[in-house]
Amino acid sequence: MSTIKLDPVTRLEGHLKVEVTLGADNTVASATVAGMLFRDFENMLLNRPPRDASFLTQRICGVCPVPQAVASAKAVEKIKGFQPNLQGLMLRNLIQGANFLDSGITHFYHLSLLDYIQGPQMSPWTGGYTQDLRFSAADTQTLTDHYISALQIRRKANEMAAIFSGKLPHAANIIPGGVTALPSATEITNFRNYLNEIQSFISSTYQSDVNMLASAYSDYYNVGTGYGNLITFGAFDTNTSGGLLFPAGTVTGGTVGTFNEANIKEYNKYSYYSSPSGQAPASGTTTASYGKSGAYTWLKSPRYNNTPFEAGPLARAWVSGDYRRGVSVMDRHMARYVEMAKLVSNMQTWVDQLTPGASGFTNIGDPVTGSASGLTEAPRGAIGHWVSVSSSKISKYQIITPTCWNASPMDDSGNPGPVEKALIGTHVADPAQPVELLRIVHSFDPCTGCSVHVMSPDGVEMSKFVVQPLGK
Repeated sequence: MSTIKLDPVTRLEGHLKVEVTLGADNTVASATVAGMLFRDFENMLLNRPPRDASFLTQRICGVCPVPQAVASAKAVEKIKGFQPNLQGLMLRNLIQGANFLDSGITHFYHLSLLDYIQGPQMSPWTGGYTQDLRFSAADTQTLTDHYISALQIRRKANEMAAIFSGKLPHAANIIPGGVTALPSATEITNFRNYLNEIQSFISSTYQSDVNMLASAYSDYYNVGTGYGNLITFGAFDTNTSGGLLFPAGTVTGGTVGTFNEANIKEYNKYSYYSSPSGQAPASGTTTASYGKSGAYTWLKSPRYNNTPFEAGPLARAWVSGDYRRGVSVMDRHMARYVEMAKLVSNMQTWVDQLTPGASGFTNIGDPVTGSASGLTEAPRGAIGHWVSVSSSKISKYQIITPTCWNASPMDDSGNPGPVEKALIGTHVADPAQPVELLRIVHSFDPCTGCSVHVMSPDGVEMSKFVVQPLGK
């Protein structure tokens, strides 16, 4: 038996540690995946006005902040019994959609592709694994050129989103009541021009590259399969009657099932928390207990019907009926492309539904009391905010991020998390260069940046930030 430790796993957001034990034949016998940063937003939000949460929770992550704002706003709106008008919903869709496009391109070209090609022999690309590289020199150069082109497309996706959101990565105007932007005819045209260019890249370059990868590494349709259970909360309102581009649902054994929020519970036997385990998110609390015996991660273990489920583009594509080939490393890549192509096409329709100068916002004020959830999707999967309000202040707040679904630790019954399960049984050809493990982990697109960065155990002040009113 030997052990491989990847700490940190690079080319993902945040600090993720993976440790596997190999059997005699270099096959993974056991695996642990750990998020090594502490997020305490749930407690920071207590006693704040509910409308603050859509701004503050975006700081959980700089990669998918928009879904945090949407989930938070939805929760407060549900307490108030309010839904934005079509203009507000379309503006949210377009800002959130731009965030998806940026994240999807980032995932394929800048986080995953270097597991399959050797980058330029200069910093920061040197030092990577050279095991199992199958592309010719010409194909490698083509993919490297597209890696560079994708950087420009990502920038344009962010510029496109900022037309309606005011700025990025943290949108300035997605709040309970809708979106405060009043899009002009010129801004709508500018947004459409960006969208056309990004759609062209996706339908030509991205499609060609992901198919090339799938052809060269077709054996990865049988690697990293995991449980095969998929879950999505659904996202992108298509009308004011509750229609969704990607509907909520679950997949078990390849069969699509309905989604019931009441079936979600969070466990923390192996997490650095002393809070009660096995609670529904609306009843859950967050009490840190670093160093707890047996614990190895800051992530909790959300489960659906007490069973591990995988979240992400493959779950959305499967439930929507857009992609149902299988569950594996390569299926995750292919489903992400299929989803991107569908999303960018629908964004063209949503732009056409905007009315220049019309408001998509209603001032609904803060609720005085009540509880509700806001469920949507981040690029990486299902995200939910559960908020309780008392005397117009937040009295309880719980968040489940996509990476908590995927990179969760064992639950109280000893069931490994989805990434852990996907690693188990994998044959590692060269333990000194375990690229198979990286390909599996990266296919989930983990984001452990959903954590507060508290870095000095000695109490040394590392940075000091002063926030004061404007004009002082």
